[in-house]
Amino acid sequence: MVADAAGDKPVPAQGRPRTAAAAMEPGTNPLQRLILDRLRERGLSYGDVARRGGLPRSTVYTLATTRNLARPPRPATLDGLAQGLDLPVAAIRAAAAESTGLHYYDEVPASPAQPGDPERELLIASIDELTPEDRRHVAALVESLRRRTEPEPTDR
Repeated sequence: MVADAAGDKPVPAQGRPRTAAAAMEPGTNPLQRLILDRLRERGLSYGDVARRGGLPRSTVYTLATTRNLARPPRPATLDGLAQGLDLPVAAIRAAAAESTGLHYYDEVPASPAQPGDPERELLIASIDELTPEDRRHVAALVESLRRRTEPEPTDR
């Protein structure tokens, strides 16, 4: 369910594009897809996300429905949206930046004098080749690995 345009009333997702279809819908940007997919996945309304993230409902609605962002939203807005959607802020920042034609990376890449890890370079270089749905799966895997409390045993 997602909220309808007129209010906070949840609307059944029937008849609306599923994740893969939404990703293929022409004209939608990455931030829109991320917000709308999360609303559908969690059965949230714009108002739910706004309350959880400390944002005005109109802000969440505008970000979910505006196809052509002129510039990324303010950092505080992105932080609130991440909290409201229960997603890593880096995922929200990256989607917002990409929606305006930019690419955002949390870490500064290794300098040429210090060659980077080849696996890291492969992950960064190939991210644009993945579908939005595949990127979300990879992001979820990475997030679960980052949250792991016990290190894996090493073979020695």
